[in-house]
Amino acid sequence: MVMRGRSAQQRRSSGAVAVAVGSRPAVTGTAEGAWLVRGKDGRLTAYAPCRGGLLRWTETRPGGPDWSGPEFFEVADLTHLAVVQGADTYVHFVGRRERRAAGGPAVDVVHAIQYQTGRPVTEWRSLGNPHREPDKARNFGVPAGAVDTAGTVHVFARNAGGGLMMRREGKGGRWEPWADLRGGDIQDGIVATATSSGQVEVFAPAGGAALHWIQPEPGGSPQRSHDVRPGPLAGSVAAVETAPGRLTWFWTDPTGSGLVCHRRGGWAVPLGGTPGDGANAVLRTTLDGYDCTVIAHRGAAGGVLVGVCGTEAESSGLWWTDLGRTCLGAPALAHDAYGRVVIAAFDPDGTLRVARQAPEPGLSFLEWVCPG
Repeated sequence: MVMRGRSAQQRRSSGAVAVAVGSRPAVTGTAEGAWLVRGKDGRLTAYAPCRGGLLRWTETRPGGPDWSGPEFFEVADLTHLAVVQGADTYVHFVGRRERRAAGGPAVDVVHAIQYQTGRPVTEWRSLGNPHREPDKARNFGVPAGAVDTAGTVHVFARNAGGGLMMRREGKGGRWEPWADLRGGDIQDGIVATATSSGQVEVFAPAGGAALHWIQPEPGGSPQRSHDVRPGPLAGSVAAVETAPGRLTWFWTDPTGSGLVCHRRGGWAVPLGGTPGDGANAVLRTTLDGYDCTVIAHRGAAGGVLVGVCGTEAESSGLWWTDLGRTCLGAPALAHDAYGRVVIAAFDPDGTLRVARQAPEPGLSFLEWVCPG
């Protein structure tokens, strides 16, 4: 395998340690972004932040049902972790690190890559912090990432003044300086998504609105678009490409009225439902010959809920199913090697559970299994 434009530091890898159930570090929640991914070889991998680092579970063959893991990767001082996958199937980890220092906590953003399913993770590289003043640096926000079709990694985060900052990988693997994209009153919970046309879009919760940035062309600097109201509950935003180059955004209304969806050029559409305060997972799939969108989240009562609607026909209604399992954090969705919808969630004690689409009409799932 050739890794073009990667530095020697990035090519050096850090190994994993297999851990027994009794000595396993405790899962501390779910990572932001796509924490259940399918690699180029068709195998699924699940990730979770834990005390002192990262846990990884990997299918032993495409389509399962067996898994290996968890494997533990030591990553000290992380406070938040996001998982991002590019079209090349490389998995990128973007984290916020807060280390002890003489003048108080020192905050920076770190990045690592897994190039192939089941392979080691590169060493974690610091992307720094745009603030030089210690007080401002400590208030730097939680990063989000996106990888465009050219393989360029984009990292976004809220600065101490409530604006949006971006740092991205340039030509030859060298990272450009942090760029100020402005905005104001931004909260953590930023989501960035790349489309098949090569452009990156960003949604950022900001009080009663969602601030929206769009690249005018692939590789361009993201430009501020129209604000969207009502704004999202921070941490709930998810996006899926529902037509070539067109994203549909989903989020939870902070007033408690359920889900909302939005496409550029249209109005925000209320969808109802009873989501909790976590993230939504969204996946486009074909069911009984129809183009459908699947949404999964932790409901207000703590259980895993799955909704289905026609793609770009959300206003016609969603059909919800309670999968009967209480979860920690947010569930994740992916397709396995056979195109089946797979849902993954963590029990409240941190045990990973996975369920696959059943071979019957509509969308139903087989029994939950425990990968390890």
